Amino acid sequence: MTLSRFYYPNQIIVGHLIELPIRPAHHAINVLRLEKGNQIILFNGKGGEFLALIKNINKNSIFVLIEEFRDIERESPLQITLVQSICSNMKMDLIIRKAVELGVNSIQPVVTKRCLVKLSGRRELKRILRWQQIIISACEQCGRNCVPQILSPVAISNWLVRQKSLEKELNNGSSGKLYFILSPKATMRLHDFSKKILATELTLLVGPEGGFTSDEYTTAVNTGFSSLRLGDRILRTESAALSAISALQAVWGDY
Repeated sequence: MTLSRFYYPNQIIVGHLIELPIRPAHHAINVLRLEKGNQIILFNGKGGEFLALIKNINKNSIFVLIEEFRDIERESPLQITLVQSICSNMKMDLIIRKAVELGVNSIQPVVTKRCLVKLSGRRELKRILRWQQIIISACEQCGRNCVPQILSPVAISNWLVRQKSLEKELNNGSSGKLYFILSPKATMRLHDFSKKILATELTLLVGPEGGFTSDEYTTAVNTGFSSLRLGDRILRTESAALSAISALQAVWGDY
C-alpha cells in the first residue's frame, strides 16, 4: 500500500510529535479520510523522508509521531533548469506541475515580447505563491524529497544579459553542461548532441505561445545557446517543454 506523502516545511526529528500545517491537515482529513493509527510520509525538502504515525486526529488538526528517517532520494543524475516563457495560467500551471514530475530542478519564468500574460506587483506575488504550492503538490504526488526552486519572473533580455558571464562555458560542451533554446527553425536534433556529449547539467529555454521574436532568438544563440529542433511538427509551448524534458531524461537522465 502506498502511503500518503506530505510536505512539512520545518525541522523533522525522529521521536518528536508534530502537528501538520493547516493545508496538508485539511487534505488528510477531508480528502484522504485518514484515521488515527494510519502511517504517512513527511519530507521537508532537505533530503530523505520520514515515516510518521497519526497519533491524534480531529476535525481541524492532526498530530503525528515521527517514527523513522529513510535516506531515500528520487532525483535524476541530470540537473535541469527550465527557463519558461510565461504563458496562460492553465498552461503555466500544467508545465510547472509536469516539469517537477519529470525531474526538473529549478524553473525560471521569463517575460518575452509575445507573452500573453503580464505579471506585476501583487498579481506576480500571487502567481509565485501558487506555483510554489503546485511544486510542493507535485513532489508529494511523485515521490520527490527535494523541492525544485521557482524563481521570480524576469525579462528575457535581462536574464540573457546575466548569462553573458557564462558565454565561455556555454560554448564548451565538454564541461558536461548544455544550453538549449527550442526552435522549429533549428537544424540540430537531440541525437546530434547525444552522440558526442555526456551532459550532466542542462538549461532549457522555451518560448511562449507565439514563439520568440527574431531578436530574442538571435540574442540567445549569440549568448551561446544551442538551437534544438524537436521533430518536424510545430509543438505548443506546453508540449514543447514537456516533450523536451522527457527526451533529455531519456538520453542523459534516469529514463
